[in-house]
Amino acid sequence: MIYGYARVSTAGQAASGNSLADQQEQLTNAGCQEIIVEQYTGSTTHRPAFIQLLDKLQPDDTLVVTKLDRIARNAGEGINLINDLMKKGIKVHILNIGLLDNTPTGKLIANIMLAFAQFERDMIIERTQAGKAIAKQKADFVDGRPRIPASQTDHALELLEEGLSYKQVARKTGISISTLARRVREKRAKAAK
Repeated sequence: MIYGYARVSTAGQAASGNSLADQQEQLTNAGCQEIIVEQYTGSTTHRPAFIQLLDKLQPDDTLVVTKLDRIARNAGEGINLINDLMKKGIKVHILNIGLLDNTPTGKLIANIMLAFAQFERDMIIERTQAGKAIAKQKADFVDGRPRIPASQTDHALELLEEGLSYKQVARKTGISISTLARRVREKRAKAAK
């Protein structure tokens, strides 16, 4: 029996041939007699539909996926899974690589591709964390300038009203002269309303 497995991590994952519909079409064209579809993260092999499929597989069956990262993105788990399947006499056919068998070359190809899949996942995590850090940092800025607490601005404006110069207030509060001038203009505009 030839089983196909299609998986996406999120409902919105439809770009570059990764949508469930695209995967199902490719698996059908590859001769799959039954296709299992699942929306679940690839960072773990503990996926309900995938586990049921693994339990169904018998010697001489073939498991077909469009890309290696549909099985797993963790190199260790993926290697173990593929090796276990091959030991049981189950063939693994990755459409963009080929048929993986129990030969040294087949094992090498699987190991290399799983390492790249894990690298890609690690890079996605790293970019996501960097993006979150940038977003957090931007929250501390307004129009590219550091956000100044209202209490600090109010204190600076009081010092200006007391007769200190812009230069003196800037040194005392750490607020730039241009920011002080802008805050004075904003205060005057509010008072004029």
